[in-house]
Amino acid sequence: VNAVVTLDAEGALAAAALADERQAGGNALGLLHGLPIVHKDSFLTAGMRTTYGSPLYRDFVPERDSLIISRERAAGAITLGKTNLPEFGAGSQTFNTVFGATRNPYDLRMTAGGSSGGAAAALATGMAPLADGTDMGGSLRNPASFCNVVGLRPSTGRVPQWPTASPYNTLTVAGPMARTVADVALLLAATAGSDARDPLAIEQDPARFLDGLERDFRGVRIAYAPTWGGLPTEPAVVQALEQRLPVFADLGARVEPACPDFAGADAAFHALRGQTFAVGYEAALREHRHLLKDTVIWNIELGLRQTAAAVVQAERDRAALFARMHAFMQTYEFMIGPVSQVAPFPVEQETVGRIGDTAMQNYIDWMRSGYYLSLTGHPAISVPCGFTAGGLPVGIQIVGRYRQEHALLQLAHAFEQATQCWRRAPALPN
Repeated sequence: VNAVVTLDAEGALAAAALADERQAGGNALGLLHGLPIVHKDSFLTAGMRTTYGSPLYRDFVPERDSLIISRERAAGAITLGKTNLPEFGAGSQTFNTVFGATRNPYDLRMTAGGSSGGAAAALATGMAPLADGTDMGGSLRNPASFCNVVGLRPSTGRVPQWPTASPYNTLTVAGPMARTVADVALLLAATAGSDARDPLAIEQDPARFLDGLERDFRGVRIAYAPTWGGLPTEPAVVQALEQRLPVFADLGARVEPACPDFAGADAAFHALRGQTFAVGYEAALREHRHLLKDTVIWNIELGLRQTAAAVVQAERDRAALFARMHAFMQTYEFMIGPVSQVAPFPVEQETVGRIGDTAMQNYIDWMRSGYYLSLTGHPAISVPCGFTAGGLPVGIQIVGRYRQEHALLQLAHAFEQATQCWRRAPALPN
């Protein structure tokens, strides 16, 4: 499936031996002691190649770890290697000119999604129980949906990011992926917590995420938005969700059709995303344009060429959207809907050109179901929900109240326990 693109088998075995010695010696053990983990190839790993999926960094070996990596290692996790991603994490389809494409374990003809596609495929095939990733417009959630695993987009600042070219970027977050919600909660507990080097880091004890996931949901109101307010969505995706709606009623919750107004979200996201790409990759465009893929060039140039008025309006629209979302979530504790507007598509297809009769305007237009929630800042999780008639995974996206990840994990856990969809493993060839 081409999930792990840099493997450190010897280093992992050596770390495992040290973990055995530490445990045998009666030493204090970290939350992730002895657990194998794979890291997205956009995180710095000291002494291990970090390529960002770009030929510019094909042979780049950093001398330091990203903060999330150092926290995972400090907690006792054992690094197996790095997972594939699209160039600079741009797009929800994992392919690049350095390593090629990552394939979907449930159908090798299909994409695993992205941008944390290698992570999702590695989890689905059982290569590792834990993985980390990032999410700007759906990159933790989309591949989780496509590969029948769990991906949590936490609140901005929940998992601090360092180093970064954009420390005040509120769109991109780091977060956990795993096969179950409980494992995601464990990894979140090990990686969350404040750090003075991230100005957006949340000051809250991450041990909160070790609390029990059991909860009574009787009387809880849940908004159901099958198309997030009218987005073109494949019928097979909606059908998979519809089949599972009775689960929430069985839990005692009240599910009601409702959706906040996402007016202005598209222009706002593109303006703010373009600004982030310009901050991070202007030099790469100027010096190595010929080595960048077209969609990355488009995003950088959008950020460089857009008017100040466009950025100002984006901030206004985002502020209004957050206010509407906050008010909406006072009525409903949770909101549910599709993670992705489409099911997994052919791996040779770089992006989705149309959904039904609706043409997509750019390479991420089919992921508005993901980036609308990125824009509001509310935590969102993808949980296995079912399969299409062709056997392709479909995830459900559950959105929680602002900075209320623990409650979100509780509902996700209850849904997972009731459905057990995560147990359906891919039938890989020998």
